[in-house]
Amino acid sequence: MEKQKLPNEQVVMILGILSYIGCCCTNGILGVILSGIGLYLANKDEKLLTENPEGYLPGSLKTWKIINLVSLIISALFVIYLVYLLATGKYEEMQSQYMEMIEELQKGK
Repeated sequence: MEKQKLPNEQVVMILGILSYIGCCCTNGILGVILSGIGLYLANKDEKLLTENPEGYLPGSLKTWKIINLVSLIISALFVIYLVYLLATGKYEEMQSQYMEMIEELQKGK
């Protein structure tokens, strides 16, 4: 019997890559969602592999599971920091500073 690839291995890989992008570009919110889905699918494939180790190739599932886990941790830290900024009112202060910097840059051109 020929060994097959795990059904969700490529999806887990893509979600791991996209979760890093989502971590940086969306204050961590999209990163948490994508890496959470990636970890769920990786665990599902891992169970499938343990039930039938002769039928499937393990491939790089563990590597992508770790990448999704690291991305989840980084994204969660970003979300916690965002909640802190919103709760203390420092988020509006930071945005006003950014707007002032942008105006200064535009005047310099």
